[in-house]
Amino acid sequence: MATPPELARARYDQVASTIRVIIEQIQALWRGLSADSIEDELLGEAGATVAAAVVAGQFTVADAAQAYIAAQMAAQGGSALAEAALLTSAFTGVAPGGGPLETLLFLPAIGVRRRLAAGLSPDEAMIGGLADMAMYTSTAIADSARAADQVSMAAHRSCVAYVRVVQLPACSRCIILSGQMYRHSEGFLRHPNCDCQTLPLREHEWPDIPTPSQLIDQMTPVQQRRTFTVAGARALAAGADVGQVVNARRGMDTTHLYGRTVQVTHEGATRRSAYGRIRSREGDRVARFAGQRFGQATSTRYFRSTSSPRLMPEEIFQLAQNNRDEELRLLRRYGYIT
Repeated sequence: MATPPELARARYDQVASTIRVIIEQIQALWRGLSADSIEDELLGEAGATVAAAVVAGQFTVADAAQAYIAAQMAAQGGSALAEAALLTSAFTGVAPGGGPLETLLFLPAIGVRRRLAAGLSPDEAMIGGLADMAMYTSTAIADSARAADQVSMAAHRSCVAYVRVVQLPACSRCIILSGQMYRHSEGFLRHPNCDCQTLPLREHEWPDIPTPSQLIDQMTPVQQRRTFTVAGARALAAGADVGQVVNARRGMDTTHLYGRTVQVTHEGATRRSAYGRIRSREGDRVARFAGQRFGQATSTRYFRSTSSPRLMPEEIFQLAQNNRDEELRLLRRYGYIT
């Protein structure tokens, strides 16, 4: 049977290959777009095609999460059976931070327009726009994978923690976190283009995951300077602590709910969604609202809960305060498991 680190590497490769396939599809489509009409094209058929590709990628990586966690638990001598089934669609169509995916995928058009205004040629502006689109795409898919993994960990009571798995090339913020162990319910520190993954643990044991120092030792001097800056690389060579050289942080969009600051989303909270149906049965009020497609309002044929915005998985774990029963209750209530 494969060992936990090998399974983690396979999961990393699966997510990375899915992202690569989707970006290649978007690159092929991008070649036919024009800087002069990029906004209209991303509001139209081209934008819909991009969004469909990203949603397909999110579905693929989320759909594999429960099997990955089950395999990890079995490899560590535990039960592969989960207490609840993952609702794969709950992890699609949502941007990192909880906003609408379509709005995120329209941002490259704004970037193209800004580059043109700054004096770049149309070709240069479009290359920059493609780079933006690739970053947003990879981040959205990787985030769906991590969120699905963490919800699946909650559904396996034998899973008590996870270790951060970092693969080179990686940024300095991720390198200093390599091999760090967290409770299964602790949020995952990430940033745009972050491709780090989780290795779930049945028991508090350190697997064979490279430490920050080991990763740095594997890097060439050029890679160290590129990752940590010239001054940072010199400091490391002089024996400085990598944690002092790098300050890893994350920022998230928040709102005030339930008497505290939490992260929420209205995505996946329509009356027709799984979560919307749950809230409707509970008697929540709904209101008609204009749909959003690539930053532009569409029809007002949708109804959304007005009294219960949907909590993101990270906030559910914080609210549950390491109570597994409460985690499962809230994950069911907000339509992530069934």
